[in-house]
Amino acid sequence: MSNNAKHDIGESSLVKNTIFGTDGIRGNAKEVFKPELVLQIGQSCGELLSQTGPVLIGEDSRNSSSMITAALTAGLTAAGKEVWQIGICPTPAIPLLIKKFSAAGGLMVSASHNQPSDNGIKIFGFDGNKISLKDQEFIEERLQKKDFSTKSFGKKYQRIDLLNIYERSLLDSIGNQDLYNIPIVLDLCWGSATILGEKIFQALGAKVFVINGTADGSKINVGCGSTNLQPIQNAILENNAKMGFAFDGDADRVIAIDEKGRIMNGDHILYLWGSYLKAKNKLFENRLIATTMSNLGFEKAWTAKGGVMQRTKVGDKHVHKAMVNTKADLGGEQSGHILTSLNDLCGDGLLTALQMSFISKESNLNFSEWLDKSFTPYPQKLVNVPLKKKIATTSWKDSESFQSLIKEAKFDLGGEGRVLIRESGTEPLLRVMVESNNQSKVEHWCSKIAMVAASTIS
Repeated sequence: MSNNAKHDIGESSLVKNTIFGTDGIRGNAKEVFKPELVLQIGQSCGELLSQTGPVLIGEDSRNSSSMITAALTAGLTAAGKEVWQIGICPTPAIPLLIKKFSAAGGLMVSASHNQPSDNGIKIFGFDGNKISLKDQEFIEERLQKKDFSTKSFGKKYQRIDLLNIYERSLLDSIGNQDLYNIPIVLDLCWGSATILGEKIFQALGAKVFVINGTADGSKINVGCGSTNLQPIQNAILENNAKMGFAFDGDADRVIAIDEKGRIMNGDHILYLWGSYLKAKNKLFENRLIATTMSNLGFEKAWTAKGGVMQRTKVGDKHVHKAMVNTKADLGGEQSGHILTSLNDLCGDGLLTALQMSFISKESNLNFSEWLDKSFTPYPQKLVNVPLKKKIATTSWKDSESFQSLIKEAKFDLGGEGRVLIRESGTEPLLRVMVESNNQSKVEHWCSKIAMVAASTIS
């Protein structure tokens, strides 16, 4: 049981149709986040986060975020909690401020990299960590019982000023160094990074070029950001920039781009940052924590240089747990969600971008030179197969023909390839990934498996 709450919940109490995915609650804003339900989620969180102190709420720029924040505030204050509304902010600002002010917990209203019509709620406990499975069970059970009543009244306060503390923590993370006159492109994705991204890099002396730089909930993640890299690649080449960083909607992840327009994803960031720390003897056990999605070429290159790579399930909560258990200093996901001991293992795209910038400057290496020192990725292809809501998502697991096909593919790929099939925890998709040192095998098996998967679950 997490220390975030005092409630005793049995091991088997989690309902089958959970509203929680791999990263909080997420879905279409109009379909999932009805005002009454959001209010009840807020009141349930108010009961769960039972420690003294306020509950913080941040949000990204989505048009639905204001309604969800208001309904959560109503529920929390109905549970007697004091609420501090931070406004639009990067997700990592919430756990930092929770710990700074000994808050009872916090909520972030965001659907991260999802389309503008989606939204979500990420819930943090008093320790700044995302709530546990047991705590999710408590919220599920409270929502099922529907016996909500107002016992006391809390108050809400606008605390946008607290973002200054988060900004200061980012600047402090790089000491007295600067980025004087270095041309850098930032794709702020019309989202949370627009609040501080340009300001921080300018304060450090960088020559900043910004695209998608204002908060706009109708454009967030649309053809831009960490999942759509062509705009920033073009901007880097057009402005002769030395590097670029593309963030997602809530700025907890980032993808880097070198001056030639080449992509440095989360695997490259882990490898290069890890190599820098390893050379300085600042990487405990030379260990990196990655997920099942990380490239096999990355793993082989890291182990070849004496490093240890440990894989987890997809999701930053799994990476976080492994890092805590092994005392690892660095870990993350291929998507650019990087966790570091610099900020108590909280994924932060802005912090990662700053660190990458300064390591490049200190090492006197352009990003392209640095990337050339990285690993050679194995060809990898990912296909998303839509899942229909009315279809049992276990159908592909129970299909003998489908499972036989996966075994056949794995046998053909041998030790130089992988097949990974998993359901997305944030979208109604079945993800089919095939990886091998043989490009033709990747194309063949990924296409075949995805085609059979589509017919199996349709």
